Amino acid sequence: MSSTNIKTADVRAIDPVWDAITSGARQVAQAEPSLANLIYSNVLNHAGFEDALAHRLADQLDHSDVSADLIRQAFHDALAMRPEIGIEARADLAATLERDPALHKAVDGFLYFKGFHAIQTHRFAHALWQAGRRDLALYLQSRASQVYQVDINPAARLGKGIMLDHATGFVVGETAMIGDNVSILQ
Repeated sequence: MSSTNIKTADVRAIDPVWDAITSGARQVAQAEPSLANLIYSNVLNHAGFEDALAHRLADQLDHSDVSADLIRQAFHDALAMRPEIGIEARADLAATLERDPALHKAVDGFLYFKGFHAIQTHRFAHALWQAGRRDLALYLQSRASQVYQVDINPAARLGKGIMLDHATGFVVGETAMIGDNVSILQ
């Protein structure tokens, strides 16, 4: 087993980010019953972070051109090819929780922050791009641009621990590189 797989397995066994999301989700569902369907379908009905993330993003990117189910399957394919996506996404959410004073609960960033969603959509699109599925990666870039108003080329290389605040109008070109632990206040 490679060291990356060991790290991914360790994170899944003890996952403080997922624990914070599910704990916050239970609090929201109890305090605001009108959001229970949102909370259960996007968080509490999932066994882990990666599955919930793929579900949340695919539902937001759903369109008659390519259904949420097909997008979700592509995201699961991307995770199988590049399981580090989960670790990087956790680092992004933790960075957002740490650096964005408007975020008080991990579940809020997971459910509502379009900068976080755009970065994670890029992570999946980038994995597909690298696997030769460039047409689907470009479709996801286009769809994310429509949904989140953020345009990140799937060939761009992003580090982990990225906080993209507000995000509207943010553009990252094909040759761009964003390093680890970067905060972008757009």
